[in-house]
Amino acid sequence: MKVYLKFFALLGIVLILAACTPVEPVSPGAIVDDLGRSVSIKEIPQRIISLVPSNTEILFALGLGDKVVGVTEFCNYPAEVLDKEKVGGFSTPDIEKIIALQPDLILAGSIHAKEVIPALEERGLTVFALAPENLDGILKDIEVVGKITDKEKEAFKLITQLEERIEAITDKTERLKPQERPRVFFITWHDPLKSMGSKSLPHELIEKAGGVNIFQDVEERNFQVEFETVVYCDPQVIIVTVGHAAGEAKAFEWAKEEPRLKVTEAGKDSRIFPLDTGLTRHGPRAIDALEEFAKFIHPEIFGAIEN
Repeated sequence: MKVYLKFFALLGIVLILAACTPVEPVSPGAIVDDLGRSVSIKEIPQRIISLVPSNTEILFALGLGDKVVGVTEFCNYPAEVLDKEKVGGFSTPDIEKIIALQPDLILAGSIHAKEVIPALEERGLTVFALAPENLDGILKDIEVVGKITDKEKEAFKLITQLEERIEAITDKTERLKPQERPRVFFITWHDPLKSMGSKSLPHELIEKAGGVNIFQDVEERNFQVEFETVVYCDPQVIIVTVGHAAGEAKAFEWAKEEPRLKVTEAGKDSRIFPLDTGLTRHGPRAIDALEEFAKFIHPEIFGAIEN
């Protein structure tokens, strides 16, 4: 009997000590990135460089701004990122500058696959690529970044909030009949005139917001279009991206005044709207874009936006 009492007493002490001992973060280990590469991440990153604006937005949305030591010249959201060290352009990062910042994790994109990633890895740096193609991919990448950076709770909370916002839109648009879905023309630039096809994020946003992309049969992401085709398709809603660096709102101002667009239903009904191009980045703000699209396309359901 005394032996059993001693055993349970010792077991109790062990359990108490285990409960009081701080839990060290578990290293992420080997994780497959969006390019299909298995990346070994041995420790929780403390010095992170982002080579893609959408990656930067994910990091800040997870509360990792203090660990970001470098970003590109095109990373401009949130405002705090403007004070971060710049490591060059989106497609032309400065390798030597990146090395000098001594990062223990670099978040890259698909554009860096052929040259930048190999160059960085040759110098012993850890590079993980994010390249989400749609909303599901964005949510998955938020989860992965949370795992890598020991921010899994924050990632779960953010994903839950974003999913709720998506469902608030789709719960209302999924029931729409084909004839209740307006034809939408999405303009990325005006000279030459460009739009986006079925493999793009804006296409998904249009569909989820209850519209029909007039170029849904084109698979290209960003391509030049003929005016005759636009007029023939007769869009009922036109959405124009604004904020292209020096271009700012040129495409939107052009769209409002272009005589050939005035003959479309969108032109006749003054349903030509500007959209901050930053919202179409493949990051958390894509859900902001979805909510804007929903108001542009179905003001009778989601409330009107002044244009």
